[in-house]
Amino acid sequence: MTATVPASPETPTAEVRIERDGSIGWLVFDHETRRNAMTVGMWQALPRLCQELEDDDDIRVVILRGAGEKAFVAGADISQFNEVRTGGSATTYDQATALGYTAIETLAKPTLAMIHGVCVGGGLAISFCADIRYAADDARFALPPAKLGLGYSPAGTAKIVDLLGPAVTKEIVYTGNIYDAETALRWGMVNHVRPKADLETYVREQAEVMATRAPLTQRATKLAVAAHLAGHRSDGSDLLERAEAAAKGCFASADYAEGVAAFMEKRSPVFRGH
Repeated sequence: MTATVPASPETPTAEVRIERDGSIGWLVFDHETRRNAMTVGMWQALPRLCQELEDDDDIRVVILRGAGEKAFVAGADISQFNEVRTGGSATTYDQATALGYTAIETLAKPTLAMIHGVCVGGGLAISFCADIRYAADDARFALPPAKLGLGYSPAGTAKIVDLLGPAVTKEIVYTGNIYDAETALRWGMVNHVRPKADLETYVREQAEVMATRAPLTQRATKLAVAAHLAGHRSDGSDLLERAEAAAKGCFASADYAEGVAAFMEKRSPVFRGH
């Protein structure tokens, strides 16, 4: 079963769509004619699609990927810049991107970015919203705002600094240079690099393992990490309370009882997320 949301009337071939495969939900960025560059409509589709993935109890893990063989996401669609990133329209555009990033970042389920080819600008920021990033050996990464005269907000910059540290953040933004997959791995942009031909199989295997594990534990961990990062920015009090409640809730759950019973009985547990 596939759910599709068209990007916008003016770009009917650009879309973000959901593909379902058992316990795995694929969030596919499909704008191949422009290397999956994000249009306004694609950004606007993200909150609704992420909510759909959140509400589907059959989906345990979400994988983000770009359509085709050339790119994950090649940033924003520059052909729309004169229309949507100047004057008052720029604020509306920034709000749409912020809501899109937040929708991915706040998914309670594990999110994996499967990166091949070009991953730059807004595409790299999208990948940073995922919990874990796996890259093909042909992946290329860049943050090019200094080539366009754009500015990143403090909130957007904070996410990059949290992941890469201040010095690497400054280097990749100041230069706008393109970096290969091995450099990205060394700097912590990605968790693993695999041969391109093996990437999808590897990511699928990781997702299938995660799909068998306890969802409440995963959600509690996701909240705990988010609370830790937010604490550095002095806005983590609510997250901390939610993370503590989620951790305590694990011990009162049916899944915890099932996990203990399965361990004692030397069998694999069957977790249901409650």
